[in-house]
Amino acid sequence: QALHSTVHHEQVVRSNVLCTSRLTMELFLYATYALLLVFSLYVLRHFAGARRNLPPGPPSWPLIGNLLDLGAQPHRSLARLAERHGPLMTLRLGALTTVIASTADTARDVLQRHDAAFSARSVSDAARACAYDSLSMGWLPPSSPHWRALRKLCSGELFAPHRLDAHQSIRREKVQQLVSHVARLSREGAAVDVSRVVFTTALNLLSCTIFSADIADLDDREGTGQFRAVIASFTEVVGLPNLSDFFPAVAPLDPQRLRKRLAAVFMRLHAIFDEQIERRMRQRTAGEPPKDDFLDVLLDYRGLEDGRGLDREMLRALLADLFIAGSDTSATTFEWAMAELLQNPSAMAKTREELAQVIGSKSEIEESDICRLEYLQAVVKEVFRLHPPAPFLIPRQAEATTQVLCFPWSVST
Repeated sequence: QALHSTVHHEQVVRSNVLCTSRLTMELFLYATYALLLVFSLYVLRHFAGARRNLPPGPPSWPLIGNLLDLGAQPHRSLARLAERHGPLMTLRLGALTTVIASTADTARDVLQRHDAAFSARSVSDAARACAYDSLSMGWLPPSSPHWRALRKLCSGELFAPHRLDAHQSIRREKVQQLVSHVARLSREGAAVDVSRVVFTTALNLLSCTIFSADIADLDDREGTGQFRAVIASFTEVVGLPNLSDFFPAVAPLDPQRLRKRLAAVFMRLHAIFDEQIERRMRQRTAGEPPKDDFLDVLLDYRGLEDGRGLDREMLRALLADLFIAGSDTSATTFEWAMAELLQNPSAMAKTREELAQVIGSKSEIEESDICRLEYLQAVVKEVFRLHPPAPFLIPRQAEATTQVLCFPWSVST
């Protein structure tokens, strides 16, 4: 009887455990179904709201939207989609609602007519490395006082006509060095790495304008290669599709480690800039005469106490903007131009014929001659059209409901 009672008790306990486990499983399933239902309703509502009053576009998948439509070459994929859906089309990129303007007229309507409404930038998560998005002219909105101060500084002290005229001798010197280097390699029967020598020339032109010193050598393959690798790393990381951009909820995790990689790139750039800044500050302390270059201007601004002063982080970000935008893009464009001319002998012949007619017997071309080289200018413009250094502009974000053509764009589009 005692044994029977014990067995009965164990059966009851086992039955209670099974009931409890079954109840727990049912509750878990019900909770999962409820969460999926709520999430599905949210997604459907979000999709419906995002599509309302926006331009047409290709059908999208749940959650991922149109990410699969982009492919390995997003600019070409978007061009093909625009042929079917029009110059203004809406895409769902994960959690982001994106409108693509793919013709000159629509781009002009967005960037000129409604420039104020679309002045805010959609900041890439990778660009938040080292607080770059809050310091760089490329990411700051034009309404920012810091952006306005930097623009005034650059337009008045770097790109002003009198400054460009003053730097003409630097440009002539760097071109002469490039021509002499290529001529020497030609005499030696050595191959010319067009991309590398043009990158080095553009880099030294920038560094002489800003630092009054070369930071690369035409004969130093390793040194130039290291700096170009840093610039290439920046371009690669910023251009990679980032899950953190398409799904902001996972951004704190940095799942692709792009923010970490870009921070390492900035550290390498900052080390180069800090070396130049520290050298100039030591020269100033020693009482050496000023160089009257852009770095002197920046250091003078650094000492201002009226709100326009630039700290070290601002200096680094501005220098990074200038070197990233002005070095590799020039080399890439020149390389594509040479490739296109070699692939089109008739265009090469016309270019050489025009040079012979305009330049004549002169051994050097002057900047004043460029305005008369109409065919060469057309070649450069065609290269920019076929091979833009950056296929996409930095994405803009609507700050208010704005109507472009016949489509009103909602906030955060």
